Amino acid sequence: MCGICCSVSFSVEHFSKDLQEDLLYNLKQRGPNSSKQLLKSNVSYQCLFSGHVLHLRGVLTAQPMEDKRGNVFLWNGEVYSGVKVEAKENDTQIMFNYLSSCKNESDILSLLSEVQGPWSFIYYQASSHNLWFGRDFFGRRSLLWLFSNMGKSFCLSSVGAQMCEVANQWQEVPASGIFRIDLKSTSISKSMVLKLYPWKYISEESISKESVNSLTEITASLPTFVSVVANEAKLYLKEPVVPLNTMLPQASLDTHCSNISSIPPTSQTLQVFLADGNMKGIVQQFIDILSIAVKRRVLCVPRDEDLTPSEVLKTCIKKANVAILFSGGIDSMVIAALADRHIPLDEPIDLLNVAFMTKEKTIPTGFNSKRGKQKNCEIPFEESSENVAPAAAASPDKQFSVPDRITGRAGLKELQATNPARIWNFVEINVSLEELQKFRRTRICHLVQPLDTVLDDSIGCAVWFASRGIGWLVTQDEVKSYQSSAKVVLTGIGADEQLAGYSRHRVCFQTRGLEGLNKEIEMELGRISSRNLGRDDRVIGDHGKEGRFPFLDENVVSFLNSLPVWKKADLTLPRGIGEKLILRLAAMELGLTTSALLPKRAMQFGSRIAKMEKNNEKASDKCGRLQIISLENLSVEKK
Repeated sequence: MCGICCSVSFSVEHFSKDLQEDLLYNLKQRGPNSSKQLLKSNVSYQCLFSGHVLHLRGVLTAQPMEDKRGNVFLWNGEVYSGVKVEAKENDTQIMFNYLSSCKNESDILSLLSEVQGPWSFIYYQASSHNLWFGRDFFGRRSLLWLFSNMGKSFCLSSVGAQMCEVANQWQEVPASGIFRIDLKSTSISKSMVLKLYPWKYISEESISKESVNSLTEITASLPTFVSVVANEAKLYLKEPVVPLNTMLPQASLDTHCSNISSIPPTSQTLQVFLADGNMKGIVQQFIDILSIAVKRRVLCVPRDEDLTPSEVLKTCIKKANVAILFSGGIDSMVIAALADRHIPLDEPIDLLNVAFMTKEKTIPTGFNSKRGKQKNCEIPFEESSENVAPAAAASPDKQFSVPDRITGRAGLKELQATNPARIWNFVEINVSLEELQKFRRTRICHLVQPLDTVLDDSIGCAVWFASRGIGWLVTQDEVKSYQSSAKVVLTGIGADEQLAGYSRHRVCFQTRGLEGLNKEIEMELGRISSRNLGRDDRVIGDHGKEGRFPFLDENVVSFLNSLPVWKKADLTLPRGIGEKLILRLAAMELGLTTSALLPKRAMQFGSRIAKMEKNNEKASDKCGRLQIISLENLSVEKK
């Protein structure tokens, strides 16, 4: 994870040797291990590059990097596959080596098409005065742009800063492809033209449609003095995943599943599916592919073997290197079970469970403690409260007994049963209204921007507090304050989008059938970069940590895309079974028999942040609490 930035000016009066103070501070939050700036001046333009590194693999490599020809590179990514990076090598250095050897545009596109893993980058080619930049296919790493002074300057950055000027707003760089701007010709023509090299699947039918839509949508959101055009050579990046399988079944699903559709959600219901040899084989394939995706994401982390003997002595108590945003729901449970396969057994795993203070003193509405009760696993509410009574020393326990806390504790028991030898650190992160409002004003507000809805506020705040990892470690013996030291945070994002996990998918299926459901799932993946991932990357990165998303691994997405929709979800079945069916079957195979039956519950409701301050809001409403405050007030609050 890194904070990368490039500020470009085309007129002398806007040349500057420093970034805005708040912007620099926000970038440093993302990259605490190394900070460096580099100024490249030309007669007609100036580029100020700023790089801030969170060290996670190979030798610590400061950014920006510059080669002997004056090319400059900023990289915020992880190469998991596609381009060879040895265990002890740094992927920033490897990518720059390859880029420097590229002879033309096609070489650059071929290189970036091969990379499997999340990335955003900025690359300056000195000889041609070209600036290249962009995000990976899913937009798993944030990159924003800001065009100002009527085209006389612009800025690219992993994260923005609070702006007083209403007219000048940061926007997310679309994950539609990569962009190139000729800085020299721009300075002469006074016209800012961005060339787009779009992502395309090698299929004649989809090419022209995607290109036209991307250009139209991008241009519409930009200032009038900026235009986006297709590159003259019509070159493109190869999409890293196969298209969605939109095949429909020959028989209706009602007939196909008539033998189990009336059965209430129990583990026996799922066993009916697993009795089908073909389905069982598909589920095992899914587990294998997802397991590799998790493995890649938990092994690319600095561990004790990478430390010097003196550093090892200082860390006599083993600390967790990997944390999981953990609700005890199906997504986080499967990720935790697979992470357990690959993380060294003597290394703890942090399970980060966030709860916002409620006014309720009883069981949260809608939570049924008897649902899916299995031995050694789910525990009723009353028992879970008594077991952690010492937590009252930190806070009144019942005020934080939100749905995700209860399922989280039950999930902990289930994981402990599957591997009692592992130390599972269940971190109870309790957030009061006062703390929420304070950190929203001083930190979260600018991280969520440019997104601005009530939903963005709820999820952005919940993810920020959860990934910060400051809470209470509750064991049978004691309660103690705890701060997670893990630099890597795994999240389950992407599971609901691909496996029909949201309630809107069920509504869509009921009104438009499987054909409509396919279109909805296709749309979900298409917009995940602008709707979720940039925001989540900025929010998690603010703690000097890196969010990693196993469900959005290229091989996982390709596998799921290749399956017909009824193999992934069956919405003729009740909640807790039908949505994310293939993931529930995988959980059963992994021995997670209780969590396999938990219905989908959105983070904002499970953590109880939704409606904490206002009860009459819709998720899509513009959130007044995210509105920008003055820089003067912000600087006072930081002190």
